[in-house]
Amino acid sequence: MPLVTTTAMFKKAYEGQYAVGAFNVNNMEIIQGIVAAAQEEQAPLILQVSAGARKYANHIYLTKLVEAAMEDTGLSIALHLDHGGDFEICKSCIDGGFSSVMIDGSKHPFEENIALTKKVVDYAHAHGVVVEAELGRLAGVEDAVKVNTKDATYTDPAQAKEFVERTGVDSLAIAIGTSHGAYKFKGEPSLDFDRLETISNLLPNFPLVLHGASTVLPEFVKKCNDFGGNIPGAQGVPEDMLLRAGKLGVCKINIDTDLRLAMTASIREHFAKNPGDFDPRQYLKPAREAIKEMVQHKIKNVLNCSHQI
Repeated sequence: MPLVTTTAMFKKAYEGQYAVGAFNVNNMEIIQGIVAAAQEEQAPLILQVSAGARKYANHIYLTKLVEAAMEDTGLSIALHLDHGGDFEICKSCIDGGFSSVMIDGSKHPFEENIALTKKVVDYAHAHGVVVEAELGRLAGVEDAVKVNTKDATYTDPAQAKEFVERTGVDSLAIAIGTSHGAYKFKGEPSLDFDRLETISNLLPNFPLVLHGASTVLPEFVKKCNDFGGNIPGAQGVPEDMLLRAGKLGVCKINIDTDLRLAMTASIREHFAKNPGDFDPRQYLKPAREAIKEMVQHKIKNVLNCSHQI
């Protein structure tokens, strides 16, 4: 079964006013947990790979694991490059079998971002691959993405419309107040829904994307800290805000930090209660199950995409 692009799943998501989960993957257990949840919930699924994940696990290992997941479950899966920093990495992933890539030119001036994105779009479309781009800059840290709060900028709606028209991009990641990592808000969480509605109205039927959208679920933060961790003050995007975004044109919601926290919390608890264990299967099996349960929760209660395939 071949990989699919996001075109059909985004069209259905936009019309149904829900979002598709895009989950970052780094190893076999993470992939297995995510895929098991999507299979049980019969939900559309995007697995995405960052530059850091490719460096850690190697491109071919990750693509073969995703192929195995599709063969094992029969699910249609889109394999996406998250935060491609230049044309070369996007080309490498397109040539290497990915069905979707993101070119992140948000650090460049507007015209340079357009030129870079258009170059990737032209190459990708010629190879049957879809492209996501980014306009506006999210604060926070995730893998190679590091943006200081003072350098973060919200997406300008008029620029978003021009950007999409001039590049021919298939989806657009926008900045409305989310951020990467586990420390998204110092005070009361807030997203600029007025800006989101304006962008959505200017780009009707066009799929928007939210990065930095993990909730940083308090139960996982608490468990990490209870069993020897040190993650004080971590705070993410409230789930009701993400559910609302899915009704306003956001068709793809990226989730990474919540996967890391679920896995780490489970492993910390296991070692605290079973200090004599040293077989990786003993602690990775419950960690995989923790990921599955968390992803099922997201699919049903946050993304609202259960039983959409």
